[in-house]
Amino acid sequence: MTSVRVLIVDDQALFREALATLLEVQPGIEVVGEAGDGEQAVRRCAELRPDVVLMDLRMAVLDGIAATGRLRVEQPGVRVLALTTFDDDADVFAALRAGAVGYLLKDVSSARLVEALVAARRGESVLQPSVAAKLVARIARLPSEDDAPPRPLPVPLSERELEVVRLLAGGLSNREIAGSLFLAEGTVKNLVTSVLSKLRVRDRTQAALRARELGLL
Repeated sequence: MTSVRVLIVDDQALFREALATLLEVQPGIEVVGEAGDGEQAVRRCAELRPDVVLMDLRMAVLDGIAATGRLRVEQPGVRVLALTTFDDDADVFAALRAGAVGYLLKDVSSARLVEALVAARRGESVLQPSVAAKLVARIARLPSEDDAPPRPLPVPLSERELEVVRLLAGGLSNREIAGSLFLAEGTVKNLVTSVLSKLRVRDRTQAALRARELGLL
């Protein structure tokens, strides 16, 4: 498998350099460049064609949310993963609406960050557990467009799949789910694929929302 090509965007040079140093020694990760603001990020993406952009949100010139929106239009093949200090609701939902495929906080572990980069390249949603909880709670508060109860699944989830969907709704990675359920990571990957198929959704975030709608969480 080819390495995940990563562009780091942050207005703090020391943080960019430290993060680049950390990622460059990780197998399967290639840091192709850095940018100090959103405007530079858009230009560098056009030049470097990274797979994933690690995007800070609060920056001068052009903030990360605005830059994410531009990249969604100008470079739709590039995945943006928000990496920030803040997890307030306004930032979370603005970043996701702008097109970010995930939202992580800067206290994330290096192992979790690498997993997130690999998943983001595949187009999967990657959310910090606290962020996943915010998203599911907010969707649960939205008024229903249809008062009729949701249609049951043609093929119901197994007990093991129910355990998996409840854990992924909490923002856990496949590795973390495997550790929690004492399963092989490959087994968890297969279970997640089955869950997505049965729920008829494309990614983990949609799976959590669909499970909430069906009363499975």
